[in-house]
Amino acid sequence: MRLFAAVLPPDAVICELAAAAAGLRRLPGAEALRWAPRDSWHFTLAFMAEVPEETVPDLTARLARAAHRTPPFALALRGGGRFGERVLWAGATGEVAALRLLAQRAEAAARKAGLAREEARPYRPHLTLARGSGGTDLRPYAEALAPFAGASWTVEELTLVRSELPRSGVPGERPRYETIGRWPLGGGARLPGAAG
Repeated sequence: MRLFAAVLPPDAVICELAAAAAGLRRLPGAEALRWAPRDSWHFTLAFMAEVPEETVPDLTARLARAAHRTPPFALALRGGGRFGERVLWAGATGEVAALRLLAQRAEAAARKAGLAREEARPYRPHLTLARGSGGTDLRPYAEALAPFAGASWTVEELTLVRSELPRSGVPGERPRYETIGRWPLGGGARLPGAAG
């Protein structure tokens, strides 16, 4: 199964960003972008690609420890940017160093669970809003998003998400996400539906 560890912003934060994204979708050329649905918005901490089912118990135990070792921290969505002409994203502000540390710990959990990792790259916190095919200039979108400043919230959990890629071949079909594990940061009470 395709898994990734993530931080999921709360609904109120998502609503603020959705209002800003609605304005972006009215810009010229926006119809050429593949806009991520708001129920898929998240900060990826560690992408694990294909994970054998027998590895999941060890992985979830290690992610639970990573969450336990990381205290809750404040975060807010702020501004945006782009990765070339492929990805338009919203950025983060607040205790970004704590988010990076949680990402390092999630990566280490995956590695110690025996999952092959890509070459280590510096963690760049971002929430993907849209993807381009390379033919759309994303600069106007990033510039329009630059003044956006969302409300701060306290990140209180680490989430493990399963990603199911589209199989129907229907144009425009998106991956489906399912939460399969949630752990409180800082060793708080176990969350309902938490694995491990």
